[in-house]
Amino acid sequence: MNATNGGSLRDGITVVVPVYNSEGSLTPLVERLHAVLPSLAPEWEILLINDGSRDRSWDVIRELAARHERVRGVCMLRNFGQHNAVLAGSRAARYAITVTMDDDLQHPPEEIAKLLSALALGADVVYGTAATLPHGLWRNFFSRLTKRAFAFVMRVDTVVDIGAFRAFRTELRQAFQSYNSPEVLFDVLLSWGTSRFSSVTCEHQPRAIGRSNYTPASLFNQAMLVLTGYSTAPLRLASLVGFLFTLFGFGVLTYVVGRYFVDDTNVPGFPFLASAIAIFAGAQLFALGIMGEYLARIFNRSVERPVYVVKETTGPAAE
Repeated sequence: MNATNGGSLRDGITVVVPVYNSEGSLTPLVERLHAVLPSLAPEWEILLINDGSRDRSWDVIRELAARHERVRGVCMLRNFGQHNAVLAGSRAARYAITVTMDDDLQHPPEEIAKLLSALALGADVVYGTAATLPHGLWRNFFSRLTKRAFAFVMRVDTVVDIGAFRAFRTELRQAFQSYNSPEVLFDVLLSWGTSRFSSVTCEHQPRAIGRSNYTPASLFNQAMLVLTGYSTAPLRLASLVGFLFTLFGFGVLTYVVGRYFVDDTNVPGFPFLASAIAIFAGAQLFALGIMGEYLARIFNRSVERPVYVVKETTGPAAE
């Protein structure tokens, strides 16, 4: 089977690491990967995707690629987002298995073996999930909300704790090779190629360097992107809400007319009328908001913004 980059897929592992402002953690991460990967596969490589970092991350990547022949670096023209960087890495992967992990050492390289063991049992995608979420109450809530949205859109009931620490068969990229939209959710793209997902519990360590770039607001926005960018469920919900309020309005009309003919009285009270108007107006605005989200997604895709733009590469691929 031919790879999408023109080479051939061989037995081996490509580790894809999206990098953003992580100059301090890259060297220890690469050193730990060098200690682990030789025992897991005969061939392997480390692919560091610099996603528009504002620090010296790209300089560190170039130094690591010059020092280690199995390290390759890709520098984006600007910051496109973690999922876009992972997509770029998956398309550049040379080996049959791709492992993705964060750049902050929260995902221990020593845990990759657990992912590969689960993959060998027949799954096409395996997530390394943490026993407990290490963040605060609101961050954990929005994180779980986003992951539930992912699982819903992907139609995966067995995996709820979807995360960045994953292993998958590189051939799955054929299912989304022609995808060309700036709004990327990599896990949803994987679900286009398979339904065989699994997960294993792995150790997740506290972030030792820097701080997370995800906030509750960004996680909520990502959840909205999942639902409105890859699913029609919100539109169906808006239709259902409209139908229910139509029934409610018909019921109110029947009650008012019935009171007039049976008791020869009108339903008194401005509060009743104002409340009914407010309810119907709220339902209409809710439906318009959902349609607006879909129109925004359509607009973003119609302008044909690039998924990512590679500025520079380093390592064996650049030679």
